Amino acid sequence: MHLTHLACTLCQKPHDAALPQNVSSCCGKPLFAHYDLVAAARTLTKAALRTREKSLWRYREVLPVRDAADIVTLGEGFTPLLPAPRLGAPHGLSRLFIKDEAQNPTGSFKARGMTTAVSMAKQFGLKKLAVPSAGNAAGALAAYAARAGMEAHIFMPRDTPRANIIECEQMGAHVTLIAGLITDCGAEVAKRKAAEGWFDVSTLKEPYRAEGKKTLGYELAEQLDWRLPDVILYPTGGGPGLIGVWKAFDEMEKLGWIGRERPRMFTVQAAGCQPIVRAFERGDQFAAEHLGAQTKASGLRVPKAIGDFIMLDALRRSGGGALAVSDEEMISCTRELGAAEGVFPAPEGAACYAALKTLLAAGKVRPQETVVLFNTSTGLKYLECYAGS
Repeated sequence: MHLTHLACTLCQKPHDAALPQNVSSCCGKPLFAHYDLVAAARTLTKAALRTREKSLWRYREVLPVRDAADIVTLGEGFTPLLPAPRLGAPHGLSRLFIKDEAQNPTGSFKARGMTTAVSMAKQFGLKKLAVPSAGNAAGALAAYAARAGMEAHIFMPRDTPRANIIECEQMGAHVTLIAGLITDCGAEVAKRKAAEGWFDVSTLKEPYRAEGKKTLGYELAEQLDWRLPDVILYPTGGGPGLIGVWKAFDEMEKLGWIGRERPRMFTVQAAGCQPIVRAFERGDQFAAEHLGAQTKASGLRVPKAIGDFIMLDALRRSGGGALAVSDEEMISCTRELGAAEGVFPAPEGAACYAALKTLLAAGKVRPQETVVLFNTSTGLKYLECYAGS
């Protein structure tokens, strides 16, 4: 509603928000949406939020869609922030929470990004959208494109969980399976999109999926009565969730809702695919591709992320870090988390609990702190991971 322009995340060069855009024309990096926050603050107030709908669109003034008629929604957002006392008790944690994104439409946090991306595509008059995906983004695009009456062209690795593939097919998407990783799927979209007339909605290769994801940060602050947690653990593949949350904190400070303090942000990756962890440990600004990436957590099998430098900057500025956990730890922690709290997390979500144990043992998280684990999807989409477990 108060969108003013887009800007390159590397050099800050402005770009026109009135046109559909992918990456920046200057550096080939992600574009961020910028808003007139002074104008937004006139109607977007803490008091106003008390009577608004329980969806991410409650934050409309800091979302990009100009006309409410263009909003494509399935009721996404405002997922519960669940206290996890039984999970935390063995570690002395009395302020442990799970932000359960499995309760979104299509069962994952990807619904947040696709509601904003598809809504903006509708505003621009686009008809054909394409995405490479490890699974959950594909399901979300299939759903929101169907809702909007658009074509969805989806490219996924052949070994993507069957639930994701079936989900896309049953919502009328055009599904292509590729022998390779998500990077290979992305290359196929890039090769064909001009000839096919597709608009590419790849992670951070268009500006508006991150805008939906940033509402996680707004919700988290609101649900904790405007006091941010001490520690956030977020599973990272392409990284738009972590990046969006960090962007939200900056916007909320400018709105006068929070101060300068920030949670320590920890990204969690799979041992078999950890480009951000390696770059963090080496002190690099950008992350080299992780060759031969392997993990059962398909959402973490992203060997090269275009938003790597944004994530690494957030981790360092927050005083947080980056950890890798094994597939075996994820599967074990899925059962532990589920039995303690009744949440069946995706392996990515369970990875956060595994990483929390490591941080506690190393003294990097203290028992008296407020800690939030992000469960990004339902474990029901990953049943192959648990065969024989």
